[in-house]
Amino acid sequence: SGAGKSTLLKLLLRFYEIEAGQIRIDGQSVSDVTQDSLRRQIGMVQQEGSLLHRSIRDNILYGRIGSSDAEMIAAAKQAKAHDFILTLQDQEGRAGYDAHVGERGVKLSGGERQRISLARVILKNAPILLLDEATSALDSEVEAAIQQTLYSMMAGKTVIAIAHRLSTIVQMDRILVMDQGHIVEDGTHAALLAECGLYSEFWN
Repeated sequence: SGAGKSTLLKLLLRFYEIEAGQIRIDGQSVSDVTQDSLRRQIGMVQQEGSLLHRSIRDNILYGRIGSSDAEMIAAAKQAKAHDFILTLQDQEGRAGYDAHVGERGVKLSGGERQRISLARVILKNAPILLLDEATSALDSEVEAAIQQTLYSMMAGKTVIAIAHRLSTIVQMDRILVMDQGHIVEDGTHAALLAECGLYSEFWN
């Protein structure tokens, strides 16, 4: 905690501008492109799925405005959200995808909010996927279902995942260990275990 993992993502998304050095994607500095064009290429799943005080439909379509209902429903199904969405009804009598979720999605459980957020990111289908403690707010059963969704979303994408729970990143091609704002270890799961350093300590 406090090593700078989330700050790194904020720099990548240009919520902060870097004061020195460069962040490059495919050789191009993120500082040389507009924030809009940068963020169009990135899908992000955070620990807390934040929703707008609007319908489920609006919340999912926010990922890629102009998508068809069929595309939206396909994304919801992939995020394991379609079945529970069909059971929803708000105080005004609106049901299913037309039901409103309340301020910040207060009428839904943490797992339901997360699955709607996932459907939004699946619909966006950006080439870069950022996962910031994406499953840490969920119970084990829901986490297992969402892990499967995340793995299917990762196919063909560049994925940057932040995790305390090491089981979520074992499969990654490259693992960076951060401590006090610095990268202190870098390698695959097996290579880092063999180093007997910080990562190996965490794993044990």
